[in-house]
Amino acid sequence: MADLYEFIQYVEDDVAYLPIPRQVLRDNGNPLEVYTNNELYQRYRFCRETIQTTLLPMVYPLYNRESNRGLPIPPIIKLCMALRFYATGSYQRTVGDLMAISQSSACRIINEVSEIIARQLPRYIKFPGRDIARNRRRFYEIAHFPGVIGCIDGTHIEICSPGGPTAETFRNRKGWMSINVQVVCGPNNEICDIVIRWPGSAHDSRIFNSSAVKLKFEDGTLSGLLLGDSAYQQSQYLFTPILNPQTPAEHRYNTAHIQTRTIVERTFGIWKGRFRCLHLCLNNKLRNAIRIIAATAVLHNIAISQREEFPLLQEDENRGNIPVRHLNDRENVRGNAIRAAFIHRHFMN
Repeated sequence: MADLYEFIQYVEDDVAYLPIPRQVLRDNGNPLEVYTNNELYQRYRFCRETIQTTLLPMVYPLYNRESNRGLPIPPIIKLCMALRFYATGSYQRTVGDLMAISQSSACRIINEVSEIIARQLPRYIKFPGRDIARNRRRFYEIAHFPGVIGCIDGTHIEICSPGGPTAETFRNRKGWMSINVQVVCGPNNEICDIVIRWPGSAHDSRIFNSSAVKLKFEDGTLSGLLLGDSAYQQSQYLFTPILNPQTPAEHRYNTAHIQTRTIVERTFGIWKGRFRCLHLCLNNKLRNAIRIIAATAVLHNIAISQREEFPLLQEDENRGNIPVRHLNDRENVRGNAIRAAFIHRHFMN
């Protein structure tokens, strides 16, 4: 979780916003009292009970940021503004729901709410600990691939150019600016680990090799297997597909690998489908874009745990990564030998 704690420290350094005094705040009503449960979900992606009992308590600290001048905006309005933005990616629609609030104020409020929710990363995004055997069992039920506790991949979230001397590092291989977000997901499409600090030009394997989750597998903190695509290097704990399978056992291995690993692509589809702002361009400062991504990851896991409905978005960014030649030939040989022995043990019959 070192990457997560580094992110928390990253956002904590930001200066506090000074609330702008308002002489009049038009009362548009509490959305929880105005809309039906179905309308709440369509607008905010959560039902009334989840908003009231889980999400609203998170933003109560925003009361402490208000001055005594003007008329404070209630936390429920701030929360719903942020949820509306996450669901649509549009400041115009968010402001349209609450005509008394300017777009600049809406932007500030969304950043505040995102910061507070993002601080919940260590609480909501983690491996299940003592229940890790449950992950192995549920992954095995998909396609009989043994030992899996997570599937890993990267997904690009589009951002506007952050400017400065390092701006071009955010341009990915498709030519647009992005953050390459690494996600490890569980069998229920939950996010177990996330890294949100690498520019779009960074390769998936580089991000993984620098991540805290890799260290946890190497030092034994996490016991089990990750499934990744050919962008990663085969190792004793990260299993990749065979690029040119020859034997029936290798074909069975690849089939089970592909069927199991599709869970991470589905996770991205659910995450981006629920929060459309991730599918559009985040026209925010880099720091705020990171907050928004982190906040929606937390909310994604809350939605999974509360069994909220979800709209599935089909990823259209061609997730097939370009195969790379990993330079450490000794590790390549060792990794391939580990995979061959695994196939012989589990997929010969």
